[in-house]
Amino acid sequence: MSEYSALCDDFGASIFLTTKMDLPNRRETVLHFFESLQRAYPRFNDFDRRDNGDFVLEEERESGTHRWVTLESRRLCFGYVNPHSVEEFAISAEHVLETAPYHLDISGLDVESLDVMFTFEFLYAGNHDEVVAEALGVGSSLESLLQSPTNRVIHYEPTLMLALDEFCRLQARLNVETRTSAYQIRTGQFPEAPISVYFTIRQYWGKQPFKTFRESFHNQRRVCQEMVDGVIVPNVIQPLSRAISTK
Repeated sequence: MSEYSALCDDFGASIFLTTKMDLPNRRETVLHFFESLQRAYPRFNDFDRRDNGDFVLEEERESGTHRWVTLESRRLCFGYVNPHSVEEFAISAEHVLETAPYHLDISGLDVESLDVMFTFEFLYAGNHDEVVAEALGVGSSLESLLQSPTNRVIHYEPTLMLALDEFCRLQARLNVETRTSAYQIRTGQFPEAPISVYFTIRQYWGKQPFKTFRESFHNQRRVCQEMVDGVIVPNVIQPLSRAISTK
């Protein structure tokens, strides 16, 4: 598994290419695109069309690691769940970014943004919001709200967005998603469910310094890994893992 797999229950990496105009959805175009991916990665054998019209191509999930591709009306998504390495994810992502413009007629003029996202998931049967607040803190000015034994945290999903260049075209976003309801807190019945930590590097298109999606992906992946290794892992992932392990 990847260098991040030991830090959480599941690690995933993905890209999202968002367009301004609708992407092609004709039968021949969609099938030719997905068939080209299947030739490169033969384990892509599960094709479906969702009720909302999105097209999905996935590998089998039984092995615990799998790739997936989704073609939405204005977004192309690719992800790799529990990749053997970030480099393996990068090779697959580059292939999708190089193949898609040819098959789907995607032009840089039509692109809104490109996202590179790392996902860390922790299975936990308990109050997600409470353990996140305990692990990450709520800020010294708000700590007193948690001191009363009658007060219980029922929603805490911190989000932070940063501009990484002077024009705000390259951005970073950290957000935590919990899955605990008020009903579960009232009854004390907590099914095991994932707490998700998402870290995304977004490049808005149009005035970016990169000529191709592949070049931009290389830079975004580099920035993402540097920030994950230097900041997110020691200050978010590891504290959350420790807090869960003590419960």
